[in-house]
Amino acid sequence: MSLSGFSKVGRKIVAVGRNYADHAKELGNALPSKPLLFMKPTSSYITAGQSIEIPLGCSELHHEIELGAIINNECKAISEAQAMNFVGGYCLALDMTARDFQDEAKKKGHPWAMAKMFDTSLPVSDVIPLEKIPDPANVQLWCKVNEEMRQNGCTADMIFSLPYLISYISHYFTLQKGDLILTGTPAGVGPVKAGDVITGGIPDVIDISFNVTQRS
Repeated sequence: MSLSGFSKVGRKIVAVGRNYADHAKELGNALPSKPLLFMKPTSSYITAGQSIEIPLGCSELHHEIELGAIINNECKAISEAQAMNFVGGYCLALDMTARDFQDEAKKKGHPWAMAKMFDTSLPVSDVIPLEKIPDPANVQLWCKVNEEMRQNGCTADMIFSLPYLISYISHYFTLQKGDLILTGTPAGVGPVKAGDVITGGIPDVIDISFNVTQRS
């Protein structure tokens, strides 16, 4: 299996919440003492040419730009020192979040499923080869809405590093070829509406662009 088809053949997406201190603070959340994990289904993937659909009943859909790491071989309970041997490539991703759904769930102590797992909630780029990102701990990420800069951060500011995350996750979930790890989003998240165009990029590496529509 080629990793170029990761969005069609990967079995799961493991996402990390609040992995940038400034983002946690902007939403009024405490900094985590260990990785805060949640899942997204593979049915949430969209790729170039497809549109983000605002889910029914959502009044506040937010963009979250993230670096994704694609797993190249099955791994379980691996060490931090071994972790990067299991990364076969990267992608640029948007973890679209129904913030009003999430805020309501948090107040009630309920899971975030409705806020994070809806169809079209995970736009991704093509695979980024390893050689294009020699140091995943120093990757600039930007996100614009209608050409207005919203997010401009760096993976150097992550609370938990990629090797740590892969090792930690692998002690609870067996990671398989084609699985995706979303490493968290920097500060600057904000709302989008139908008709908006979200663009994102890693300078000199890759750009993405997705239209936002209202699900009917």
